[in-house]
Amino acid sequence: MNRKKFSANLLFFIGLLFLWQLLYTAACDWFDWAKPYAIPNPVGVLGCIMRLLLNGTLIAAIGSSLLRVLVGFALSIVIGILFGILIVHSRYLEQNLKPLILGIQTLPSICWVPFAVLWFGLSESAIIFVVIMGSAFGIAIAIESCIKNVPPIYIKAARTMGVDSFDLYRSVIFPAALPAFIGGLKQGWSFAWRALMSGEVMSASMGLGYTLMVGRDLADINQVMTVMLIIVLIGVLIDKGVFGVVEKRILRVRGLL
Repeated sequence: MNRKKFSANLLFFIGLLFLWQLLYTAACDWFDWAKPYAIPNPVGVLGCIMRLLLNGTLIAAIGSSLLRVLVGFALSIVIGILFGILIVHSRYLEQNLKPLILGIQTLPSICWVPFAVLWFGLSESAIIFVVIMGSAFGIAIAIESCIKNVPPIYIKAARTMGVDSFDLYRSVIFPAALPAFIGGLKQGWSFAWRALMSGEVMSASMGLGYTLMVGRDLADINQVMTVMLIIVLIGVLIDKGVFGVVEKRILRVRGLL
């Protein structure tokens, strides 16, 4: 069954690439609707991938971007957990801080770039700052939501048995909220990955965002498309290969899958 599913998916993407190349040929060669340098095509993208792999640019860019997003995402988790717990335990903060966090979360990550440049300059810290601002508040809201969705009977039973606040979170709340917590982390990851690209377009060092901007400056539309595809591919791989696997394992252990 898995082999059939894989074959079906493979045929779908092969057909998609064929259709893409056909549309490019029709637009640029047959009907002269567009200029070849303005529209990417599969052959050009494949050639660009090989070129960037051979000169080491693509591997270095992926490595730099992953390192930045991992650092920023780790800090976002810490900050998000702290804010989420504070909101849960304080009625005053829930009424006043939560709406502010929700409002900040609606801001596109690119809005934080001017602050990052002014405060940190064109540095790694500036990019990580944009990643944190893009994902920490989303994680905070997710943490607050998953803690509140823990059945109150669990907490009352633990309190009755004399469990203190630290053990309550460690042994009751966190295990009960774990599936929803993983879902919140998935959402936070997507925010962090998008925020990273916003931060890297201002960077003068290696990274996927920087490589994309180089392609734009060189009017190399195939390089721009190559980087976009790599960004999408990495995002899907992390989501499915890391968070998806962890989420399924947790649900399977608990008999929910």
